[in-house]
Amino acid sequence: MTTIQRAKGIQDVLPKERRFCDLIIAKATELAHLYGFQRIDLPILEYTELYQRGVGEGSDFFVQKEMYTLEESEDVNIAMRPEFTAGFMRAYIQNGMSSWPQPVKLYTIGPAFRRERQQAGRYRQHSQFNCEILGETDPAADVEVMLLAMNLYRALGFQGLTFQLNSTGCPVCKPAYIEKLTAYLEQHLDKLADIDKERLQRNPLRVLDSKEPGMDELLADAPHIVDHLCDDCETHFADLRGLLDALDQSYSINFRLVRGIDYYTKTVFEVWAEGIGAQAAVCGGGRYDGLAEDIGGPPTPGVGFGSGIERIVLGMQEAGLEPPTPEQPTVLVAHFGGATKAAAVQLTFQLRAAGIGTRLAFARDRRSMKSQMREANKHDVQTVLILGDSELEQQAVMVRPLDGGKQTLIKLTNIIEFLQS
Repeated sequence: MTTIQRAKGIQDVLPKERRFCDLIIAKATELAHLYGFQRIDLPILEYTELYQRGVGEGSDFFVQKEMYTLEESEDVNIAMRPEFTAGFMRAYIQNGMSSWPQPVKLYTIGPAFRRERQQAGRYRQHSQFNCEILGETDPAADVEVMLLAMNLYRALGFQGLTFQLNSTGCPVCKPAYIEKLTAYLEQHLDKLADIDKERLQRNPLRVLDSKEPGMDELLADAPHIVDHLCDDCETHFADLRGLLDALDQSYSINFRLVRGIDYYTKTVFEVWAEGIGAQAAVCGGGRYDGLAEDIGGPPTPGVGFGSGIERIVLGMQEAGLEPPTPEQPTVLVAHFGGATKAAAVQLTFQLRAAGIGTRLAFARDRRSMKSQMREANKHDVQTVLILGDSELEQQAVMVRPLDGGKQTLIKLTNIIEFLQS
């Protein structure tokens, strides 16, 4: 019989990696609250139509069949969420958040699911930290989510942080730009890889994101969308840059930055860091002012970002950043079975109730003291409390420091005070 393994593209988060995750989540939560965001938990399962209309059927989720879906009935399909933003907007509309004080600032942390090719820091089930500001068009809202993301990575110790920045325009100016870009690319069809030819047909902007050989040279002369923005988008982009300049915040205009989802309008950005391997980006986001209408709601502007926690963990490991080691029990209670075992169990829980981290030496039958001492050394325990028949008769416990200090007999009624002193 073969041993069952975990599913392809899925990982077990072991204690060492969990330490990284816990630190990231703690810092992210602290910053989100500092910036005035409230937590919301969104369902993992949503109607597939939410992503068809919100994310766009031209996105990789649909074209490359990356979504996990199940048929609930003949004409109803459910999807495991591949991303969070459409769910945020659905929740905003459905729960009447437009009647709340505006804008509404929300964050969440949870798993997302994409049936994609496994790559460094990306798994078919991965965790994300997302922050969104809903109901606000001010470029200062863009800056707020951008700086929240930036300050998270600063707090975690990343170096050489900078923004990659672009505008994707809006329904007023984007169509004309896409026509110009398409015309340029069609002049060079012989230089496009098959995947880029497919992108040209369904979503020409995605060609700008191509990693295929020779595309850097080809796209260097492609038209730039920032040269074809309408007055509203141009003003928004100029105001955004002005705010970043006022904050002395480093950024670069990246004409090829478009992000991989159809709902983006105006601002798109990524945070890049140095010293974390070939993939410099640690998060991305942008503005999505038309998303609410795409899913049947009233016009509602929005801006936000998402950051994969596993990607941050990988970046921290690449950069040599280590989370603090969590405190482990420094005391082990050893015993000789029988009545001493019952007393050891009782003492262990008394010590824990007093806030003293304590391990209990397990033994169904009598276990040698030498074996229990080896256990203490393996777990870096500092002090062993020994309960034998003699100690039990005296209502005491033998305290043996493992640093070579002298062992001492202490009354059970005084042991908590002794260990805390």
